[in-house]
Amino acid sequence: MSISNEGAGLAPAEDGEIILSVAQLNRQVGQLLETCFSRIWVRGEISNFTRAASGHWYFSIKDEAAAVRAVMFRGRTAAVGFVPQAGDRCEFRVQVSLYEPRGDFQVQVESLRRAGRGDLHEAFLRLKDKLTAEGLCDTGRKRPIAPMPLAIGVVTSLAAAALRDVLSVIARRAPHVRVVIYPSPVQGREAAGQLVAALNEAIARQEVDTLLLVRGGGSLEDLWSFNDEVLARTIAGSPIPVVSGVGHETDFTIADFVSDLRAPTPTAAAELCCDSRALSLDRLGSVLSRVATAQRRLLDRAAMRLDRATSMLVSPQQRLERQRQAVVGVIRRMDLSLQRDQAARGQRLHAAIRTLVALDPHSVVRRGYAIVRGSDGVVVKNALDLKIGERLDVELGCGRVQADVVQTDALL
Repeated sequence: MSISNEGAGLAPAEDGEIILSVAQLNRQVGQLLETCFSRIWVRGEISNFTRAASGHWYFSIKDEAAAVRAVMFRGRTAAVGFVPQAGDRCEFRVQVSLYEPRGDFQVQVESLRRAGRGDLHEAFLRLKDKLTAEGLCDTGRKRPIAPMPLAIGVVTSLAAAALRDVLSVIARRAPHVRVVIYPSPVQGREAAGQLVAALNEAIARQEVDTLLLVRGGGSLEDLWSFNDEVLARTIAGSPIPVVSGVGHETDFTIADFVSDLRAPTPTAAAELCCDSRALSLDRLGSVLSRVATAQRRLLDRAAMRLDRATSMLVSPQQRLERQRQAVVGVIRRMDLSLQRDQAARGQRLHAAIRTLVALDPHSVVRRGYAIVRGSDGVVVKNALDLKIGERLDVELGCGRVQADVVQTDALL
């Protein structure tokens, strides 16, 4: 193995050997470990488990013959889906390293799964990826939870401590809310199917505003019923919003990802599903205050309109007097119109009489003219139409005479 002379300022010893500082030694050992060991899987038992405030996990991995320190940083712990405990046998994917400040040999854990249950974890991830690809885990499709429900449904076991916690919280926070329980086992081979049946019953009955799917904490195997694909699709397709409160804060199930709201615990689910009675009363008081204010404004506006309308009203006597005056005016205008019409008609009649008088042939005759008719009684207009010896009837202004035609001449 070659030793780097990294670390300027160090001179060789008298015999020519390179002298390293402790920091240089630990750094080169760490580099050697990281170079010689790629990422590998290690099986062992967890001991001395500590979860730091930073979110990192510190523990040891041991078996019957040896132990090694391990660290798992916060960015990777979130993907585990559970919080390991001392004594848990797990399989760890690790990067071998050296903690240089103390020279402690350790491994950095990138992922872990329960020993002998790696298939379950892989199945969990495959189903999660499948449902995510279909959009069932998208936040955009999640329905809002009614803040003031009238009834809340709880899907869980009747013997579960989670049910007692939920009922206690709702009774304290919102005693006015009705609780409907849809019982189902929450653990075991048949639990997933019965959970689906309970949810479908709640959906069919349509008697609650929100559904709580809850159970207490447990191992991956204990919670496996909530990783069922049919259950996940039932939750996602429910027309009633579903709040999932399964296990502890660090436990994650497929039901958590497809539900409309994930609560860290059953108690938290009960708190998130409805507002407290005090808050509801405050909101109701605010609403009533706004309604009262709006009502007063409406009444004020109505009163103003009434005042304006009242000012425009007149008494029946005044209205009758106005109508009487209007009738009198119409009669006066009719009289004037009739008088003008009669005068105009009289003038037209006198003019017509004068015209008739002027056109009366007798008037003309009285002025010295005569009306001459032939033997046939027809008025003679042209002398050339007469025959010699024809008897004529001549009407004068006063009297008549008969005459014979002696001669006819044409006037030029």
